[in-house]
Amino acid sequence: IGVAAVAGTLIVVVFQLTLPVIKANKAEALRRAVFDVIPGARNVVTFKLEQDGSLKPLTDENERAVKYYAGYTDDNQLIGVAIEARGKGFQDVIKVLYGYAPAKQNIIGMRVLESKETPGLGDKIGKDRAFLANFDELDARLTEDTTKLQHAFEVVKHGAKKSRWQIDGVTGATISSKAMGRLLNNSAPRRL
Repeated sequence: IGVAAVAGTLIVVVFQLTLPVIKANKAEALRRAVFDVIPGARNVVTFKLEQDGSLKPLTDENERAVKYYAGYTDDNQLIGVAIEARGKGFQDVIKVLYGYAPAKQNIIGMRVLESKETPGLGDKIGKDRAFLANFDELDARLTEDTTKLQHAFEVVKHGAKKSRWQIDGVTGATISSKAMGRLLNNSAPRRL
């Protein structure tokens, strides 16, 4: 019993000592991802979504808040918003950050933040340059009443993309590719 108590205490102490470092590393990775998905942004302001649907600048460490990261040029012009989304993949939940340019009504970048997709196959959704290029200018126009996308994102077989709202899938990662389309279809109408 004494060994178990000492081991348990050590686990708790190590966890408490490393937690700030883990949080700082995650925050830095998120900061880099925000600048990746909003090309040209020089400054970022974080907003949280209030229950009434309004956006307020985030002033605390509320980890559960729905956050928007607004990217601005040096002369304070809004060029894009980074939005977190998540959805079920093949193995587990996929968490992404995507950039949206309101003036163009396009998704302008995407980064996978967390994924447990199959190494060498499904994890290509975060590594394959051709797949990631789908999100450099993906048509995300909403209907006039802003309740849905004019064209739902559609994942097509690699090389079959013909429209700006289609996503060229990753060969060998069909389920993960389609999961990306679903999570964007679920997120975009509610978040843009």
